[in-house]
Amino acid sequence: MSASTRTLPVPDGLDGMRVDAGLAKLLGFSRTVVVALVEGGSVLVDGAPAGKSDRLVSGAWLEVTLPEVTLPEPDRPPARLAAQRVPGLRVLHEDSDIVVVDKPVGVAAHPSPGWTGPTVLGGLAAVGVVVATSGVAERQGIVHRLDVGTSGVMVVAKSEHAYAALKRGFKQRSVDKHYRALVQGHPDPSRGTIDAPIDRHPKHDWRFAVVAGGKPSVTHYEVIDSFRAASLCAVTLETGRTHQIRVHFAAMGRPCCGDLAYGADPVLASRLGLARQWLHASRLGFAHPGDGRRMEFTSEDPDDLRGALDVLAESG
Repeated sequence: MSASTRTLPVPDGLDGMRVDAGLAKLLGFSRTVVVALVEGGSVLVDGAPAGKSDRLVSGAWLEVTLPEVTLPEPDRPPARLAAQRVPGLRVLHEDSDIVVVDKPVGVAAHPSPGWTGPTVLGGLAAVGVVVATSGVAERQGIVHRLDVGTSGVMVVAKSEHAYAALKRGFKQRSVDKHYRALVQGHPDPSRGTIDAPIDRHPKHDWRFAVVAGGKPSVTHYEVIDSFRAASLCAVTLETGRTHQIRVHFAAMGRPCCGDLAYGADPVLASRLGLARQWLHASRLGFAHPGDGRRMEFTSEDPDDLRGALDVLAESG
């Protein structure tokens, strides 16, 4: 029996759904077919066999083995990219190989089942930017992602060569990823490295946590400004696990302000006017895939995050 394997990240729109329901929606198969796949061990999530009632987590890696001679074809056509003007999406740089954007909050990197909001790819299409065809249909040209609730700098590949080179750069950790994070309280020490493995939360499978035997994860931070209730940190990543910065600071007892999913104080979040975690991709550096020259792009804090800092500064 011949078989094929599909590998792709869990789209944002399926975050928190049961495996059987989410895969049925993603692949276009009936729930019965998906359950048979899961029970037969043909569905892996981050390399481990999935259970039909497990919850999917955005960004986790799916591997689905499809026995071609026994499964029906999907009952829906492949997703098509819809051009959609995205207010606030700024192009910082464009050439024949890459386009670098400043992504606002509330915008997904690419289309996904269950997500009806704006996307970076849709916004680029609306202004005539043609991206690489490499990658799965819904995320062609995407070499890394920022979550819907995280703003900042992203690079998208326009050429096939750029796609391969940038994907390799992220995998080999030669891309510099810098973030700004406002965390509750005051980290001790004020400068350090969080080297702690991350995997699924043992009790809440839609979240991640520091767990023994998880994937190696390394976050460097430095407090660059302090307030009575919070600290502003400059953060760099060696690895790029799902929710890594949020998980690591939560494990220190210093969750990102506004990050209610990881234990942030809702009263403080309300006082700061935050409807999301205070986390911003402020700088991205990499070798240009065409000629190798080093490039660096920056993004200023958006209004909602800057407003939270103003509130903290006024209160001392």
